[in-house]
Amino acid sequence: MVMEKIDLGKAKLIAQNKGLKPGKVKGTNGIQFTKGKNDRLSVITWDEFGVILKSRKLAVFESGGWMKIMNDA
Repeated sequence: MVMEKIDLGKAKLIAQNKGLKPGKVKGTNGIQFTKGKNDRLSVITWDEFGVILKSRKLAVFESGGWMKIMNDA
């Protein structure tokens, strides 16, 4: 499976189609996608999600509608 880097706009569309929201792991600066029903995560804005991606040098990668947050090397 080849993962392709996508921009935040495309990630947002895929997430919305899957019922996902941007989330932050409570007590850390870790981020992931969530359905908003996990007590370990806080739902955050897409703007905040984008800022964290940039500050941690991360990017969203996608393959077949499956997304993963990885280092943006």
